[in-house]
Parts: sequence; structure tokens; C-alpha cells
Amino acid sequence: MALPSYATPGQRSIYYFYLFFCGFVFFFLIAPLIAIVPISFSKSPFMVFTEGMMTFPPDPDAWSLRWYRYMVGICTDKTLTTPCSTKWMYATVNSFFVGFTSTFFATALGTLAALGLSRPNMPYKGIIMSILISPMIVPLIITAAGMFFFYARFNLVYTFTGIIMAHIALATPFVVITVTATLVGFDTNMIKASQSLGARPVKTFFKVIMPLILPGVISGALFAFITSFDEVVIVMFMASLDQLTIPKQMWAGIRQEISPVILCMATCLVILSIMLLTTVEVLRRRSERLRGIKPR
Repeated sequence: MALPSYATPGQRSIYYFYLFFCGFVFFFLIAPLIAIVPISFSKSPFMVFTEGMMTFPPDPDAWSLRWYRYMVGICTDKTLTTPCSTKWMYATVNSFFVGFTSTFFATALGTLAALGLSRPNMPYKGIIMSILISPMIVPLIITAAGMFFFYARFNLVYTFTGIIMAHIALATPFVVITVTATLVGFDTNMIKASQSLGARPVKTFFKVIMPLILPGVISGALFAFITSFDEVVIVMFMASLDQLTIPKQMWAGIRQEISPVILCMATCLVILSIMLLTTVEVLRRRSERLRGIKPR
């Protein structure tokens, strides 16, 4: 938002200092992510900037896709001493499977919970809301330990079913908060009008309520997917050695075999996160337009 024309010199100084400070903080947070991208294209087996990468113009021999080929299991480079395997692609498939499945159930449960909490006559609304968002407040290591001992009673430890259920518990609060924020200012008269015209509750939900809250539901689903896709602590407790996900494989790679292939996967995850966050922002602006709010 620009300064008004009547702003004083002191107000302009504070405004520009505020912009500079925000830019500095943003650069401090983003700089480590920017650094990993060029290193992932390095030909060196070490996670460093080589001399050929630092020269201008850059030396073409210093750049390579060898580590990306290694990540997808194409091992044609005989000079590599690191054993080649398909663990990264296997972990990617597992991460998407667990992420999509847990996102589907978390979105359904979180949307229903948000609709119930948005009713004015809902009893004990504050207590229920506190319980629903408690996985976001309780330290994750405590949540993981509690889930491990609880699911062990039902033989769900070291199974994908247990991992998905644990991820649903972690992702549902994000959907509840996002959809609840979308329902603020929701005109309930539209529901009454639909019911007065003879529409059944299911038809009212899909024809009246869902189109209006759809941006919030999709945003919550994206946050739920990111939460599940990036989770490592729960997986370390609930998964067996063969049940790999991308965060677990990256953690194992850092501890056992440090190679630029970790940076290749990290680069792919950064690109995926940027795409998802861009989608969330587009949906937020669309939701504001539907509610008559001018986007900033």
C-alpha cells in the first residue's frame, strides 16, 4: 500500500525503513534456499561452489545433471562412488500417496468441523476448537510419541494406515482454521432460501455452500498436503525401515551418505512449495473478490 500524498517526511522515512527491514528479513530467510539451487547442478561430489562455478563466464564443465539423474535412478556415470538406487523415487511415490490420501480425509473432516463450529448455536465451541487445533500447539515430538504408543495397541505402527491416520490428525487443524476463516461473514440467509425452495441438505451443501467456501477448502487442502508431505518426525516414529518418504530419505541421506542428490530433491521441493503457495494466493484473491473485498 502506497503512502498518501500528505505524508510527512518522518512518516516517509519510517515507511521506507520498514520496507528495507522487511526486504532484509525476506532475503535472510530466502538466501539459503537460493544457494542450494546452483549447487545441485554442480559436477563435484561435495556440496560446495567449485572454482568453475564461480568464474565469469561460468565453466560449462563445472555444471552437470549427474545428481538429478542419480535422483531418478539413471546411473550411467561410472565415476560415481556412491551406490546407485531407486530409493529416492520410491520415497517420492510414497510421499505423494500418503500426502494425497491424508489430504483427502483431512479436508473432508476439517470442512465438516468448520461448518459445525461456524453455527451460532454450537455449544462448547471454544473447547472443541482448542481440541481440534491442539496438534499445532503441542510439541511434535510429544505428539509423535503419543501416537506411537496409541497406535501400537491396534497394531498400526509400521503400516501405511497408521502413518496416514497420524498425518490426518496433523493436517486437519489447518483445514479447520482456513475454512473457518472463509466462513466469517457467510450469509446464512442463502441456506434458508435454499431450504425454503425445497432443496435437501445435501443439495444445499453442494450447490450453495460449497461454491462459496471452495477457495478456502482448496487452500486448506494445500496446507494439509504440505504438512503431510514435509513431515519427518511422525514418519520416524510410525514408519518401518522400508517405508521411505522424501523427508525420511533426506534425513537418512544427511546422516549416512552426504551427496548433492539431497540438494536436487530439495530444489524440487522448493519449486513445488512455490507453486502451491502461488495457488493459495490466487485462491485468496478469488475468495476476496467473491466476498466483495478489493484485493490488496
